[in-house]
Amino acid sequence: MRLSTVDLQKRLNPEKPKGLPMGLAILIAWLAGAIFIFALAPYGIWPVALVSPAILYALLMPEMTGRRAFIIGQAYGTGLWCVGAFWLYTSIHVYGATPAWLALIMIALMGLGMGLFHGFLALIFNRLVGKQPLAFAALWVLQEWMKTWLFTGFPWLFVGYAFTEQYWLSSLAPVAGVFAVSFVAILLAASTVELLRRRRGYMVVTAALLVVSVSLWLINPQWTKPKGTPDLSVSLIQGNIPQDLKWLTEYQVETLKIYATLTRTEWGRDIVLWPESSIPMFQTEAVGFINEMVKMAKETDTTWVTGIPYKDEAAFDASTDKYPPFYNSVVALGAQAEGLYKKQRLVPFGEYIPFEGLLDILPNLAGSQDIMSYSRGSDQQSPLRVRGHNLGAAICYEVAYPDTTRKNAIGTDFLLTISNDAWFGTSAGPLQHLQMVQMRALENGRWFMRATNTGVTAIIDHKGRIVERAPQFERTVLRGDVQARVGNTPFMRFGNYPILLIIALLLLLSYLGKRETPRGRSMS
Repeated sequence: MRLSTVDLQKRLNPEKPKGLPMGLAILIAWLAGAIFIFALAPYGIWPVALVSPAILYALLMPEMTGRRAFIIGQAYGTGLWCVGAFWLYTSIHVYGATPAWLALIMIALMGLGMGLFHGFLALIFNRLVGKQPLAFAALWVLQEWMKTWLFTGFPWLFVGYAFTEQYWLSSLAPVAGVFAVSFVAILLAASTVELLRRRRGYMVVTAALLVVSVSLWLINPQWTKPKGTPDLSVSLIQGNIPQDLKWLTEYQVETLKIYATLTRTEWGRDIVLWPESSIPMFQTEAVGFINEMVKMAKETDTTWVTGIPYKDEAAFDASTDKYPPFYNSVVALGAQAEGLYKKQRLVPFGEYIPFEGLLDILPNLAGSQDIMSYSRGSDQQSPLRVRGHNLGAAICYEVAYPDTTRKNAIGTDFLLTISNDAWFGTSAGPLQHLQMVQMRALENGRWFMRATNTGVTAIIDHKGRIVERAPQFERTVLRGDVQARVGNTPFMRFGNYPILLIIALLLLLSYLGKRETPRGRSMS
């Protein structure tokens, strides 16, 4: 094999790696990911959502091996998840009775696993596409979108959520969803780095998109409109049941007493809403109590909506099944009410066992998945009917899925979500969860009622603004009015397809551009 003069010079005088020393780059990347939590609720320092990814972008710009790029991206993602989702520690250690040291190991492993998304983002950015802001933003949105479905999904810590109440940018949410907000934010972050490197071209594209979002904010288009019916008076009941007592058999009657007592003064309102699993037993085990509540609701012309585990005995076939299927559900009862919604998106290990069929291999666990896992509700469910309106529902964790909530919102007049965030104590988890509900309201142009066990119970309008909010960790009732609205936002009509098409085209063009770049020239 004959070597060219250039190749020979490279072998005799190998270039030193560019960029920071590896150890320092890993540390900075981890810290950059870790500080992202301050961009989200409860801190709300949104500029951090620009600074954090901008640091990762800057670290990846020098020429480097794919291995180095992957490690830097992995370090960023691990820092992001270990700190940003540390609220899981409360549920694992405090309520899951896992030793502290093991809980910390589990959080670290979760961080490493979720960090792979940013690891592969960095690898692809370094090897397959041109190193420029458009490709970086496209890859970022791609990995956020993949978190909504890959391995059942864990759609948390999206950049767009940091801008939920920054309407100069979140005005894009009703048009193309939270991913459009993330895309422009990441593009702004990376373009700012390029501006510091005296490459101004990308800031022109960013500025054009910002002009669009700011214009939408100032024009304030009404994507949906009031239905023209009177606002509904609603009472959201927050029972504040301690998580370590909630599911104890001996505390079930006390739980029912608490909710019945809090509701006693609320009969006569249009809607009384109880949180997720506020009746901590199957409907077949609480027939007497349910009948009593329904009687009160009908006598006072009140719609009663509650979360309850639902056992579907009608679907039970003794010849083929060991147990009836059961669901995490919400039901509308009382006056002018009908409908049952069964949760579609279940929490892995909390509500079902992933790869549950594998348990049959183990003699002691064969068939145990039937009694350990909730069943998934159909993705083709009718809305609840309350007081002449269609009411869309989302239970707890599934409101974090933009497309699931979008589909549930189609054809509805307003939305509800019920939850039990007591699992996460005083951590940031419940507040991050609330921020997601605000984004879902904004995307779909619908009012949201959010009833929770310990908070945050709130009423949110169609612009994602919190209208009423109850204090956390108090046994209380939140009263307010909710407006019914009709019409579809562009996001409701087209979902994530527009933004996914845009990022696919950008990545394709960037890939082709990198292939056509002559050797020896760098896209960076």
